[in-house]
Formats: sequence, structure tokens, C-alpha cells
Amino acid sequence: MVVAGDDALAHRLAAELRGVYGERVTLVVPPAQRRVRPPVVGRARGSTLFDRVSAAVNRAAGNGDAPPGRTAEPPGSERVLEAAELTEAVLAEAGVERAAALALVHDDDEANIRAALTARRLNPRLRLVIRLYNRRLGEHIKELLDQASALATDGIDDGTAGGGDGGGFDASTTVLSDADTAAPALAATAVAGTSKVVQTDGLMLRAVERPPPGPGEVADPGLCTLALLSATTNDPAGADGSESSGPQGPRLLPDERAVAAATGRGTVVLETVSYTAPAVSGGRSVLPFGSLLSRRLRWSFAGLVGCVIGLAVASMAVTREPPLQATYLTLLDLFAINNPAIGEPVGRQVLQLFSGLVGLLLLPVLLAAVLEALGTFRSGSALRKPPRGLSGHVVLLGVGKIGTRVLARLRELNIPVVCVEADPEARGLALARRLRVPVVLGDVTQEGVLEAAKIHRAHSLLALTSADTTNLEAALYARTVRPDLRVVLRLYDDDFATAVYRTLRAAHPQALTRSRSVSHLTAPAFAGAMMGRQILGAIPVERRVLLFAAIDVGGHAQLEGRTVGEVFRAGAWRVLALETGVVGRRDPAGGGGGGGVSQRAPSGLVWDLPPSYVLRAEDRVVLAATRRGLAELLGRRVRERAVGTPGE
Repeated sequence: MVVAGDDALAHRLAAELRGVYGERVTLVVPPAQRRVRPPVVGRARGSTLFDRVSAAVNRAAGNGDAPPGRTAEPPGSERVLEAAELTEAVLAEAGVERAAALALVHDDDEANIRAALTARRLNPRLRLVIRLYNRRLGEHIKELLDQASALATDGIDDGTAGGGDGGGFDASTTVLSDADTAAPALAATAVAGTSKVVQTDGLMLRAVERPPPGPGEVADPGLCTLALLSATTNDPAGADGSESSGPQGPRLLPDERAVAAATGRGTVVLETVSYTAPAVSGGRSVLPFGSLLSRRLRWSFAGLVGCVIGLAVASMAVTREPPLQATYLTLLDLFAINNPAIGEPVGRQVLQLFSGLVGLLLLPVLLAAVLEALGTFRSGSALRKPPRGLSGHVVLLGVGKIGTRVLARLRELNIPVVCVEADPEARGLALARRLRVPVVLGDVTQEGVLEAAKIHRAHSLLALTSADTTNLEAALYARTVRPDLRVVLRLYDDDFATAVYRTLRAAHPQALTRSRSVSHLTAPAFAGAMMGRQILGAIPVERRVLLFAAIDVGGHAQLEGRTVGEVFRAGAWRVLALETGVVGRRDPAGGGGGGGVSQRAPSGLVWDLPPSYVLRAEDRVVLAATRRGLAELLGRRVRERAVGTPGE
């Protein structure tokens, strides 16, 4: 495996492939990345240091460029290559020509596209995983690279290149966005009571976090229980919810016995598995009519209309005219275009004077309305300021790539948001302007910026800037303003995040604190794509991650020919649903695969499968898995094929 990148995601992805999947990895980073401490995933720091020393020795001895068929590094090792740009020579030195997969995870879309085109030319059989923020461009690039691979490998006998399974290599192209992968989890974490949603290609999985049941109450298991939360979730001195929390930490994919025995623990249950129609773009934003005029002007117009109605009714009583005629005369008097009421009754003359007075009051109101509407149209392209009386909103710090996707997700959930951004040219300001979201421009570390965002009346704070210290400073200051504020921090360093998490919980035991790492949420999806499978999404369970994937049963000995009950492995994987939209796939409620009645979604999904249903090779299932469970399910097959064909 070859991983090329310039930020935290590259290091974490390499560590994921090494520590979880046991793959040999070549990491290509800029020279400045030498000073960045990479994260440790699944291994001790001493083992990591040993691997780096071994890789350096291998490079010094010239073993890094071993010919196909000879292993230069042991399984699970890492080779680091430093290069300022991903040129053809650099990719060749990294071993792209004989690699199984290449991940391009630079923060720059153009750099990733240029390297992908070069790598596809060097190795048409290479599996590509590309990080792109631009969704539409990503779709076109995927089609272009897949077509180039198909043309370059046309006429090659696949059976001679692989393990004899009918597909010797997987030259697919997968385009992923770390922002799209992490945004749903971050948005759900920021708002209490909202669901954790995984939505991709029309498939939607909705999970919800539920508190421990009270005495005498039975928790609703939903479709199934995905996780048990830490036994010390509400204890400031308890576990921090990571993989090293021990038996008191969160338990992913527990069995029924563990769920029944877990008293006093919250749960994460699956509520919905369905297909949804793709979101339809709302087009250009239109200013609502109510925003054209202020509340004072609307009340002024209402008062004038009331006066006109009153004058019309009085005119009917005095002149005995029909309602329409009386209203007409009142309007003529109002606009001062009627003849003077000379020689008419005194009551009619008095009404004419009052109508003229109301007309004088109408002129400044009309002028103010015109000026205010003009100002509203002129400021329609400007950023809104937080309105007076705003409360219960989410304060979002940073509207870069991650913040922009989180902002869009929060607005889809109809959650009020106030953005705080220091850069007036930030990527997400255009979206905030289009969605009419209030924005405060200023450095969050400066006094008065968070107050301008109404932090004292906010529901939660989402600190998503790229600087850990900025996020921490904003969180600490916000807690001084409101101690019970819900805080979600984006922190990269695991040790630093754990220390912050424990300290904030101890200092503010009544307030909820969460720390999230974007690279930690997205690395499993990129790693799964490099192993040749599409990861649908991930949801955070405290400081752990639960993955969702769609997998063909054929070729997996752990799935094929076994019942759903036999396939389930506690703490590893669990089948959630069966796709039935492919021709030739059978109805699990019918014969041949076990009895039982299943609930069928109207769009081709069967969920709540009976435990006696037997999975066949032509089936495609949606399953939940832990990182190591998915590695065992997918990685073993890849390594077995690699042993048979070392040149691949």
C-alpha cells in the first residue's frame, strides 16, 4: 500500500493500514512532515519506533526497491519517503508500479488529481483512493480514471493475474471526502438528542444514543443494539471512552446477553435502514417576504390599515353610503385627492380631516418601507449578523472544508447556527450567505467575538478550526461564560485530547464534553476503500468508531453458506440488512433460506432478517463492523490473494 499526503490523515491512514490490517505501507510526505508526530493506531509506541528504524535501515540498504516477488519489508511495516511533489519519479520510487493500492490524501485537490493521472499511467491495475472536496469533479475524475484503466487493461487475461477468482485485480477508483465523512458525526454530536446518520448513495442508516433506563423500565432495543456506552459516562473521573478504557469503556456490537447484563449503561441503537431519494437542490436563495420589513414597520402598517377600516366604517355610519362607496371616499380623502366637504354635514367634514391626518402619517411610513426594503436587497449578498433574542443555537467556529459540510448538515436538520470565522475569504462564507446564516467575522481568541455570537444563550459550541490550541481556548472561555455549555472539540493529538477530555469533565461534571478527530473518523473509510470495499460511513461511539459497509457475500468464508445468527460475531461484525434490488437475488422471507417474516423497506432493503436466513454468494449485505472486525473480514482475503500472486 502507498499513502501520499501532507496532513494528519496521511499519518493516521498509514497507521490504520499497518496496525489494523497488517499491510506493508510506503508513506510519502513532504520533508516538513518529518517533525510531525504521527498517531499510533493499535500498536505501542516502542513498536512504532522499531518499525521506523527498520524502515530506515531497509532504505539505507537499498531494500526498499525490491523487485516483484520479493518482500522488502515485513508485514505491518512502514517505509517513509520524503518528497516535495508527487512526480512520476517519486511515484515510481514509492513502488506504485507494483503496489496493490494508492491513497492520495493531500489537502489540495489539484495535487491529488495530477498524481492520480500519473499513477494510472504507471500502473493501470492500481486501486486508487482519492481525497477530493469537490463532489462533482470527483465523479468525473472517477469515470475518467476507470475508463483509462479499462482501456489500458483491455485484452489482458484477468485469470492469470490474480488468485483464480475471476478477477485478478481491482483497478477501481474511489473518491472520498474527509469533510463529507466526518460532517454527519460532528453535527450529531453537537446537538443533544439528534440521531447519528450515515447517508450515502441513497442508503440511510439512522442510529440514536439513548440514556440508561430507569428503575423498572426496559430500554427500547430498536432494530438492534450497536453499542453499549461507558459505565462511567457521567463520572468525571471515569474512563475516557477510548480503546484503552478497559471493561468499563464502550462495547461495540454486543450480544443479547451482554446487553441484558449491562445495567446502568446507555446504548446506541439502530432505528432505521432505508433508501432515500437524493436531495434536490433548492436553487438560488430567495429572500423571505418577512425579512424585507422590520417588525416595527409591519406594526405601523397594521395600525394604519386599522385606522382606514375605522374611518371607512365611520363614513358608512355618517353618510349612509354602501361599504364600497364609503371605503372609496375614505381613500380619496386619505390621499388628499377628494373635493372639500363644503356644505356637507359636520360629521363628514370631521372624517375628512381625520383621513387627511392619517394620510400625512402614511407618507413617512411608506418612505421608510421603501428605504428599508432597498437596504434589505442591497444587504442580501452580505453576511447577516446574529439577530436579537437568538437562543438555543449552535456556535460553529471555523467554516473551512470541515466546517462548511457541518454547516450544511446542521441546516438540513433545521438547527439554528451562528458561524465565527477569522478569514473573510473562508470557503464556507458563501454557503452561509446563501443560507442566510448569521456570521461573526473575527478572531475567536479576541474578547467580544464569542459574545457577539450570543454564546451565553447558545445550546452548544462546535470548535472545528485546524488549530488545537484555538479550539481549546475557545472552549475554555465559553465555559467561563456558560459552565453548562455543550462543547465539541476538534483535536488531532490523541494524548492531548484525552487530557483535555478528562480535565473538562472533571471541571464541569454537569456539562457534556466531546473531542473528535476528523482524521480518526475518516481514516477507517479510506483504509476500507484501499482494501477494495466501499465504506458507507462511520459513527463515533465516544472515542471509538463503528463502521458501516456494503459487502458481497461471495468469496467470504465467514459469511457464505451461514445463517445470519451464525455470522454475527460480538465485537467484530453484524449483518444489518440485505439488498434485494439486484436481479437474481431471492427474498429472504421465502423458501430456501430459512423461515421467518422480515420487514421489507419499499426500496429494495430487507432489514430485521430472521436468524435462520442463510446467506448465499449472490447476496449483498449491509453490515456494521469494528475496525479490527472489518480488517479481519476483508484483509484476510486480500492477503491470501497477495501470497498467491506476489507480483501484485
